[in-house]
Amino acid sequence: MTGVVYDAGALIAGERNDRDFWIDHRVRLESDTLPVVPAPVLAQVSRSAQQVQLRRLLRGCEVINLTEQAAHAAGRLLGRARVSDVVDAVVAETAAARSADVVTSDRTDIQRLLGAAESSVQIIDV
Repeated sequence: MTGVVYDAGALIAGERNDRDFWIDHRVRLESDTLPVVPAPVLAQVSRSAQQVQLRRLLRGCEVINLTEQAAHAAGRLLGRARVSDVVDAVVAETAAARSADVVTSDRTDIQRLLGAAESSVQIIDV
């Protein structure tokens, strides 16, 4: 199984205890696929210490920092795609750089960014 990057929609599905999402997440973990969550995605979703399901989900993910290099790459991608959502750009750039699929509820914007990145990674709807 290829790697995956979780967008905000994936984290929200986990927080809402979406059964189908949790089944897919478990399958990934059992096949030694550790989902990646860019730190800006976590910032977009995290609202309180009471988000127990979010904390549980993150124990089975790798949260990665946004480096200066990755920030510049995401900014260039925003310019090429002519969009303004920084978090979506970070997700798309991370996925393209890692050749990892994206799990998202925002197919349209992610697809546009991946197209601008000339990436052929898959989008998995949640």
